[in-house]
Amino acid sequence: MIQSLDPEVIVIGGGPAGATAATLLAQAGHRVQLFEREVFPRFHIGESLIPCTYGVFARTGLLERLKDSHFVKKYSVQFVSDTGRVSAPFFFTQYKPVESSQTWQVRRADFDLMLLDHAREAGVQVHENHRVLEAIFEEDRCVGVRVKNEATGEERQVRAQVVIDGSGQSSVLLDRLQLRTWDSELKKAAVWTYYKNAWRDEGENAGATSVIQTEGKKGWFWYIPLHDNITSVGVVADFSHLFNKNRTKDLGELFQEEVDHCPGVKVRLEGAERCDQYRAAKEYSYRAKQAAGQGWVLIGDAYGFLDPLYSSGVLLAVKSGELAADAVHQGLMTNDLTRTTLGAWEPEYVLGMERMRKLVLAYYKGMNFSKLIMKYPETKDDITDLLMGDLFRAELDLTLDKVDSMLEEMAAQPVVA
Repeated sequence: MIQSLDPEVIVIGGGPAGATAATLLAQAGHRVQLFEREVFPRFHIGESLIPCTYGVFARTGLLERLKDSHFVKKYSVQFVSDTGRVSAPFFFTQYKPVESSQTWQVRRADFDLMLLDHAREAGVQVHENHRVLEAIFEEDRCVGVRVKNEATGEERQVRAQVVIDGSGQSSVLLDRLQLRTWDSELKKAAVWTYYKNAWRDEGENAGATSVIQTEGKKGWFWYIPLHDNITSVGVVADFSHLFNKNRTKDLGELFQEEVDHCPGVKVRLEGAERCDQYRAAKEYSYRAKQAAGQGWVLIGDAYGFLDPLYSSGVLLAVKSGELAADAVHQGLMTNDLTRTTLGAWEPEYVLGMERMRKLVLAYYKGMNFSKLIMKYPETKDDITDLLMGDLFRAELDLTLDKVDSMLEEMAAQPVVA
């Protein structure tokens, strides 16, 4: 489909957030151009989906592709203590026996390419290997971008009625507008790599994400089985612990030290072969002060990122893309491209994001969710819904109030020497 040189909407970034927003707007009949600085497929972390992504994929039309894909099916989550004790698998379908309770473990290079190709087929004009150098403002209104074709070196300006920034943690607009606020409580870091022939369970639990605590509960490992017999393995802990000035700076040595202090991971990697480099991410939890302004919107990691725990990253990316696309469509239809209209979705989204954040903080503060459910049996369904990504219901706050109460009780207990 050939579009005019002047789109109605420019989307920066072709990841899940950008591709979702672009697809929905194109499906609504809008002219959309998307600029992506890399050439897909490309590496990205964040491989584990959670069930509530289902609704967005169904709406965009991606669901059938996922069903026909080679991605590992994910039915459950499993928790492993710092001593290596394995919990019973937490099967989503036991609590909600519906199709949407099954999801996938994805290699992001393949998954993101699938989303971007789907956007193309919806009518989005996709420009890969194009770096957005800056957003163009006239007074306080964003009116377009200056973009560079990395293959030819050519630079040009492209104007649009709305610019949606889905360019990830290196967001074009977030720092330019000085909107980034770092999370004062979630100061974590991660080191990860990939293995072949690592242990995995059998049957429906073969695709489970495992959350495995290290000795002394100083951190935790993710353990995510992917297709082609590859497993993603990464450790998350306080930045001050992982990158203490007295520790080795070599990522491989640091990673192995953490494996040696994690019985649940060490046994799973016996006989496995590392098949990729070590990578790291440091202090990555932040949020924007606002999601939209005159003629611009932030989505996905360009708006904020929580934490790898509970695998909420892709859900929040595609959900923000969906909500923002609806707001932009409304703004274009009514010729109202103010912050109020373009950011109308933000309050609901922030409440959902904050609900997941509370659950994440509870884990890091030592919350035993089994004990919570024993004390408050009525919270079981809500905790399940939260783990599945059902974050946008006000009644969940009653359960999260009980989480806060239990954390206060824990804090008040005397420390046993």
